[in-house]
Amino acid sequence: MCSSDLRSLRSRRLTPTTLHRMSDESVLYSMPAPGVALLTLNRPDRMNAWNASLASAYFTLLEQCAADPEVRAIVVTGAGRGFCAGADMDALQEIGSNPGGGAEGAAGGKPQYITTQVPKPVIAAVNGACAGIGMVQALMCDVRFAAAGAKFTTAFSRRGLIAEYGSSWVLPRLVGTARALDVLMSGRVFLAEEAAEMGMVNKVLPADELVPYAIAYAADLAANCSPTSMAVMKQQVYADQERGLVAASDDAVGLMKASLKRADFKEGVASFLEKRLPHFLPVQTS
Repeated sequence: MCSSDLRSLRSRRLTPTTLHRMSDESVLYSMPAPGVALLTLNRPDRMNAWNASLASAYFTLLEQCAADPEVRAIVVTGAGRGFCAGADMDALQEIGSNPGGGAEGAAGGKPQYITTQVPKPVIAAVNGACAGIGMVQALMCDVRFAAAGAKFTTAFSRRGLIAEYGSSWVLPRLVGTARALDVLMSGRVFLAEEAAEMGMVNKVLPADELVPYAIAYAADLAANCSPTSMAVMKQQVYADQERGLVAASDDAVGLMKASLKRADFKEGVASFLEKRLPHFLPVQTS
């Protein structure tokens, strides 16, 4: 899907008929609210199992959303009963017969951490089964909401694999070392409620409220929060996990001085005093 396709989609409301015509696409794109892109993994007959085609479509759309000034927040969910049930078994069997070169292709030829480098909030709305590389995609999002009863599992150890694609970095930072090792080594299935209790999921909602809630959350960010502020904060949070307090604080001083010079700072103060919605600029890199 190219940029002109995205502009075309933005210019019209996606009706059920439109979605039906798009049903051959691995990932659906829509804008259900101003500034909010909704990416829907779309292999419901396979519980949105991950394969090279889906991965390529997903990462391409993420990159296009990152570059599109009209998109200020991104929601990711799955079509049907699952979020992503892990790697497609056909792809796993192919990798098994060609272990030297299959894994990167099945992952989409992109680093799975690319989501953390998108300079916009990426929100996972985990609507159902979330396993293996599907759980990796949810972990790489900035915020995670889940449907009540949604099932999670890393599954790696039960397939003779290891902690894939940076999950050994992300998971302990969300839930702590002991819980991360439990989830990774056991490969056990656990529910959204436990995921929330351990800190992996921000909020659990009834299934029919999940995606509307995630969209409303993203719409609030898009309407009220400076895109540049959010981009800088996201960069700070990920970068500062590799630095000490002094280095992070010193760096924040320079970033604060830069923010005070931006038009967004003046607009943020003015909109607060005038009791109106702010009119922030798209992400500014300088």
